[in-house]
Amino acid sequence: MPISAAKKNLKTRKPIAATPRIGLHLGIAGGLHNALLRARELDSTALQIFSRNPRGWTAKPLELEQVETFKRVREETAITPVVIHANYLINLASGDTTIRDKSRDAFRDELERAVTLGANFLVVHPGSAKGACAADGVRTCAETINEACQDLELEGLQILIENTAGQGDCIGHTFDHLREIIAATPALNLGVCFDTAHDFAAGYDLRTEAELAATLDALNRNVGLENVRVVHFNDSRAAFNSRVDRHFHVGAGEIGVQAMRRVARSPLLAHAAFILETPQDEIGDEANNLAALRSYINSSSG
Repeated sequence: MPISAAKKNLKTRKPIAATPRIGLHLGIAGGLHNALLRARELDSTALQIFSRNPRGWTAKPLELEQVETFKRVREETAITPVVIHANYLINLASGDTTIRDKSRDAFRDELERAVTLGANFLVVHPGSAKGACAADGVRTCAETINEACQDLELEGLQILIENTAGQGDCIGHTFDHLREIIAATPALNLGVCFDTAHDFAAGYDLRTEAELAATLDALNRNVGLENVRVVHFNDSRAAFNSRVDRHFHVGAGEIGVQAMRRVARSPLLAHAAFILETPQDEIGDEANNLAALRSYINSSSG
C-alpha cells in the first residue's frame, strides 16, 4: 500500500486511550518485589521483569513467600501492567527436536510462573528457524506454543509474540509471521509486543510521519493494532534494515528524537504499555530514558 494511502487509513481510526502507561525492564536482585519498589522510585506506572534467570534452562520453583510478597507490594505500588519476559534460551521455532522439547518445557515453566505471580503479559520471541525455512519455523513456533499451553488455565495472562530484527535465522521480522502464528493458535488469544528497535532493523521505517503511518498500517492489517498490548520503546544502535538487534538510548540512536517522539505520541498505540529496554551504561540511565519518554508523550509537537 502506498504511504499516502496508509496515512489516510490510519487517520480514520479512533484512538483507544489518551496516554499510555510507561515503565521499564528492571532487575530482580534481592527478590522479585524489589523491581516493583524500584519502579515506584522511578515514578513508572508499568513494569517488565524476568521471573527467573534469563539464560538458564531450569529455575528454582517460586516459593509461597516470594509470591505473596510480590503480590502485596504490587498492590501497594498499584503498578500495572506487569510484564514478564521469557528467558532468552527458549527457541519455539527450532527444528532441532532436543532444543524444541527443552524450549517447550521452559516456556511452560514461564507460563506457570507468570500465572502464579498474577502477571498481565508474558512476552516471548518466536525463535530461530535455523536449518529450516521461515514457513517451517512459523509452523513449529505455533505448534510449540499450543503444546506448552495444553491443559493450562492462563487466568487472565496473555501471551505476546514479539517482533524481531531478523538477525540470523530468526522469524518474526515480518508482521505476516506474527499473523500466521496467531492464526495457528486460535484458542490462546495471543497478542503482540511491538519493539521499535527490532522493527527498524527489520526494515520497517519510522523516521518520517508517512513512514510511521505505513508501518502502523502494515501492523494493523496483519495483527490489529488493538492487539499490540506492549511497546518495547527502544532506539536502535544498528542501521535501518541491518537485521541487527542493538538497543540504544531513547532518541540517541538511528531512529532519532523526532521519530521516537511521534511513536510515543501516536494515539493508535496509546492503549499499550510502553516499556524501555534501553542500556544501563551509567548511573542515571534508567531515569534519563524514562524522562525522555515522558517528555515525548507530553510534548505538543508531533
